[in-house]
Amino acid sequence: MGKQWQVQKKKDPYYKRAKGENYRSRASFKLLQLNKKYKIIKKGNNVVDLGAVPGGWSQVALEKVEEEGMVLGIDLQKIKPFPEENFHFIKGDFTKEETQRKIIDIMGGTVDAIISDASPSLSGIKDVDHLRSIDLAESTIDICDNILEENGNLIMKVFQGNEFKNLLEKMKKRFKILKTTKPSSSRKRSSEMYVIGLKYVNLTEK
Repeated sequence: MGKQWQVQKKKDPYYKRAKGENYRSRASFKLLQLNKKYKIIKKGNNVVDLGAVPGGWSQVALEKVEEEGMVLGIDLQKIKPFPEENFHFIKGDFTKEETQRKIIDIMGGTVDAIISDASPSLSGIKDVDHLRSIDLAESTIDICDNILEENGNLIMKVFQGNEFKNLLEKMKKRFKILKTTKPSSSRKRSSEMYVIGLKYVNLTEK
């Protein structure tokens, strides 16, 4: 299975494009496509990338914020550094309160956008992986309540399943605009869906 996956990966057009255009991951093209359509990240934004390794989304975020903005990546694994001075990294669990305090310290307060291509630990069992993905997504919503600026934006990956609709209902209360989509760079067989929340409303302050 491992060898077959490696062969398929090398044939994948987005894998080849990532290599040719010096992106760290084929996932970079997902964010490029989604940001072009929804304008999640803008010049000068402060952006947090949850589950940042290997850095494909952080790389795109750095391009979009330019020198005026800042990007902070968080992951349990260490990331290969970027040369840009406006990139920072925390090695840790982004669901922990301690990590979220560090985010606010580094970014100087709340942030304009949260992006997450993070996946839970996969079991290979579709229903189990879906529920783990939902748990991770709900943790990300909680993070929004702690660190996302009013009218800020969110994009995150979620695996589809029975609880997907309930998650969207929860998010509708927090974002004035809510969209779900699957970019062309997503693998067709994948159950992943991207949820975009625009213009965040902080319910904890109401």
